[in-house]
Amino acid sequence: MSDPMPVIDDLREESEELDRLVAASAPQRWSLATPAPGWTVAHQIAHLAWTDRSALLAVTDADGFHTLVEKALAAPGSFVDEGAEEGAGLPPGELLARWRDGRTALEEALRAAPPKARFPWYGPPMSAASMATARLMETWAHGQDVADALGVVRPPTDRLRHVVRLGVRTRDFAYGVHGLTPPADPFRVELQAPSGDLWTYGPEDARQRVTGPALDFCLLVTQRAHRSSLALRADGPDADRWLDIAQAFAGPPGGGRPPEESAA
Repeated sequence: MSDPMPVIDDLREESEELDRLVAASAPQRWSLATPAPGWTVAHQIAHLAWTDRSALLAVTDADGFHTLVEKALAAPGSFVDEGAEEGAGLPPGELLARWRDGRTALEEALRAAPPKARFPWYGPPMSAASMATARLMETWAHGQDVADALGVVRPPTDRLRHVVRLGVRTRDFAYGVHGLTPPADPFRVELQAPSGDLWTYGPEDARQRVTGPALDFCLLVTQRAHRSSLALRADGPDADRWLDIAQAFAGPPGGGRPPEESAA
């Protein structure tokens, strides 16, 4: 069984890095537009706070979480945006405090969870390690939106290994949400970590292969950059197709980012 403590530790560090970024920003900069249409920096932090509270409910109150799912099903097109909109209307200091309190409570609940516990979610039930991985992925991805809005370049860290692993494991899910049959054969994925290590997944002799920087793979599977802007290589038609549809997040296919405009 996977030990959840390392990913919970990394989730805390990822959250603290984003916290430092927004805490140092003047209040007026919280209203800057991010690449997500209609979402400001405040919307991004409000969404993380809202989702952390949802995850806390899933870990500590399954019946309460079931009620939340029913509300989501009743308004599938607006439920997430409404949660972000509510928090984005708060003063930045109050919103930041809400996010801090929620993520701290979630961390404590995940650390205290029984080793074999599984918690309800919007998709399949999750273990504590899986829940922490999903929260880290979202924190990193929405943190990228915030960094883009603030004009900041964040140095990648090896915490990205959790996002990479999730992106690899959701290969078949990505095919499924597009109404496609997943390939029967496993792929080989070889990615260069920020530290310089090589992260590998799948059999060495697989005919379908994906190679490139781990950062670019993470940007792809969280749909924070268009494939054409990334240094990822696909060998084989199935691997090539996957890079067009990959997503590490639950829910329907995302719109992704448009290709970058070529310099004149």
